[in-house]
Amino acid sequence: MTIYLDVVWALNFFLDMMLLLLTQALARENVKKYRLFIGAFVASLLVPITLYFPDSFFTSLLGKLLYSVLIILSSFHFYSIYRTIKLLLLFYFTSFSVGGGLIAAHFLFQSPIGLTQGGFLTFDSGYGDPVSWIFVIIGFPIAWWFTKIRMDKHAVEKIRYDQLYPVTISLKNKSFSTTGYIDSGNQLVDPLTKRPVIICDESFLKQWFTEDEWKSLKEAYETLDIENIPKSWEKYMQIIPYHGVEGRSRFLFAIKPEQLIVYYDENKIITNKIVIGIQFGDLTKDHQYHCLLHPQIFKLSTVHSA
Repeated sequence: MTIYLDVVWALNFFLDMMLLLLTQALARENVKKYRLFIGAFVASLLVPITLYFPDSFFTSLLGKLLYSVLIILSSFHFYSIYRTIKLLLLFYFTSFSVGGGLIAAHFLFQSPIGLTQGGFLTFDSGYGDPVSWIFVIIGFPIAWWFTKIRMDKHAVEKIRYDQLYPVTISLKNKSFSTTGYIDSGNQLVDPLTKRPVIICDESFLKQWFTEDEWKSLKEAYETLDIENIPKSWEKYMQIIPYHGVEGRSRFLFAIKPEQLIVYYDENKIITNKIVIGIQFGDLTKDHQYHCLLHPQIFKLSTVHSA
């Protein structure tokens, strides 16, 4: 039996690339396509490894698991262990969903299929069984598309009011963008100006500060010593009292921005009548968003067509 490695390798690269694209779509990760290309190439390397080194560590269960982690790290930026595990599980979910769909379709049409280390292939003439190859090449994109459509519809039905939107904030003549989350439970307002308060986390806000400025600001917050607030930031800062969920009174350091832009559907919502509360830490473990938006800004702000 003759196996054409380049053909099998190319098909596996194609399958792995589509699985990573589906993982990206379902995770709603903003990642460059070249990273997914690298991840697919790393994943497809299992074909020559399995063929030339059938007894290698990477053909074992633990080896495959560790190699899967390498695929995820090659495809997506590392932010935390929690996020990496989340993406890994989602990658396995898409693999099982699409692969399971192909197996079910083969069973329905009673077509023979061989399950190999490299993918869903059977080999008899060097290129594999023609029906199986054609079925995989045509059936895989269909199964991929069906899985994505169903998951997208499920997400739309589950998340109606609370959604993720691109956000741009201008402050001290600098503008940076991130992802904002519309939090229907956020009803915090500045008691003096009655402006809605949005919350941005440390990893996003630190872009406007030097390391020394942020360290001083954090010390001022922890000790409630306003003398530690950096001089260059004094006119932008204010302290907002609020009640925590446990009923205790707390204080929130806040910044008055020059402008906030939320890209909402086909429109841009622009306002400067807000206050940015500072979260000294991350809002989420997986860095899915860095800004909690106040629902009131969608009522009080100017809407512009994008």
